[in-house]
Amino acid sequence: MRERFVVVTGGPGAGKTTLIDRLAAAGFARSAEAGRGVITDQLAIGGRALPWADRALFAELMLSWELRSYHQARDLTGTVIFDRGLPDIIGYLRLNDLPVPEHVHTAAQRFRYRSRVLLAPFWPEIYHQDSERKQSPAEAERTCQHVAAAYVDYGYELVRLPHSSVEERVRFVLDELAGQRNR
Repeated sequence: MRERFVVVTGGPGAGKTTLIDRLAAAGFARSAEAGRGVITDQLAIGGRALPWADRALFAELMLSWELRSYHQARDLTGTVIFDRGLPDIIGYLRLNDLPVPEHVHTAAQRFRYRSRVLLAPFWPEIYHQDSERKQSPAEAERTCQHVAAAYVDYGYELVRLPHSSVEERVRFVLDELAGQRNR
């Protein structure tokens, strides 16, 4: 089952969600990004679980979001594209010099994804800030590095997405998924 759970990860603003939106339009099931979802919800209710207010609480809500996404994906058939995954939370905690709680470590070990994770590397030419993405370009690049390291630490192989058009990235992902099925 886990080989049909495909993660697209990387730093913020590297084109992940745009790529996933196109893959969803092509018929793939997908998850929504936890971080952006938590930020949107917390801003709407005046909550504190925000990366600029309470990073540890923000990580806990992302954990709940990712676990829910994982459980929902089990009920789907076919390939599911995840906009980030559980190891992203570990990368986020490490980036912010916060301890990784044992339950977060357990979740990343227990709830596994496809062994080859698609990494959208930092791409300064397309990076931009918005009301929910407040990181500087340097922090966005460090985020990518920490997230990538977390996936490697949990035994995943990273497949670097090219800096190319969305259409070319879609073809790259489709080729990657077809290659995996034929191995």
